[in-house]
Amino acid sequence: MSYAIRAEGLIKRYGDMVALDGVDLEVPAGKVIGVLGPNGAGKTTTVRILATLLRPDGGHASVGGYDVVKDQVRVRGLIGLTGQYASVDEDLSGAENLVLLGRLLDLSRREARARARELLERFELTEAAERPISTFSGGMRRRLDLAASLVGRPQVLYLDEPTTGLDPHARQEVWEVVRRLVADGVTVLLTTQYLEEADQLAHGITVFDHGRVVAEGRPDELKRRVGGQTLQVRPTVLTDGDEVAGILAELTGVTPSHNRDTGLLTAPTDDPLLISALVRRLDGAGITAAELGMRLPSLDEVFLALTGRSADSAVTEESLSGTLAERSMA
Repeated sequence: MSYAIRAEGLIKRYGDMVALDGVDLEVPAGKVIGVLGPNGAGKTTTVRILATLLRPDGGHASVGGYDVVKDQVRVRGLIGLTGQYASVDEDLSGAENLVLLGRLLDLSRREARARARELLERFELTEAAERPISTFSGGMRRRLDLAASLVGRPQVLYLDEPTTGLDPHARQEVWEVVRRLVADGVTVLLTTQYLEEADQLAHGITVFDHGRVVAEGRPDELKRRVGGQTLQVRPTVLTDGDEVAGILAELTGVTPSHNRDTGLLTAPTDDPLLISALVRRLDGAGITAAELGMRLPSLDEVFLALTGRSADSAVTEESLSGTLAERSMA
């Protein structure tokens, strides 16, 4: 397998605080790897190191085969980076932002304009190309920010919480853009606190906690690792709940969880055929179900099981990495 990114034993400290404590990471070429973790887990610090914005205190990493410390110029020629907040100039139009970036990347004036037109069309921003950025919606700004990160035709794209603050519709727009990029062969390293986002986009997931990798695998693998499937049923008539609980207990051998407010009953099981048996028993008892199914644990449940805290718990690493990064670039 060809890997676009490899990191081994990355260490980074901010004074007495250890932000990264021996991080290993591999990202296959042409895939999306989602990096999950609470605030302070080390996600942004890792991205900064891989983007040559921050030097590690230990370990090593390469992008496209080039060392991120020894071959910084070559690495920068391969990558694009979109941070948590749009970085475009609001005093310029969308087209002007992209042309400016093209010129900074040594494209000729003609090449920069052609690349800008191409990206504006690709990101469905042509009609707004001459409008000031201040008139753009949040989703439009984020799409333009993604377009800006692609002016140099990167092989590897870092998306550091790219949909922070966007509404669900705008988030879906960004997801579709990412899917199209991967279809074109771009490798994406995605850090996110929206677990649904990782479930939707990532071919594999790496979970960080306290500066270490605590789990990695495909989304379905992580879900199965944390726990088996759950059988859940919600009777149409809430007063049937106790009878349904008795049926579930007989079928699964465990006492089901019963939320008496919503009527939902759940019980763990590794037998996918059990749902058929449950349907027969409910039918025989004359009980109808408003909800009935089997499911794996959600990524939210996986996250809590692996880290013991929620995805939005707040620590200080992300802000520290931003304020101290420049000081560390000796």
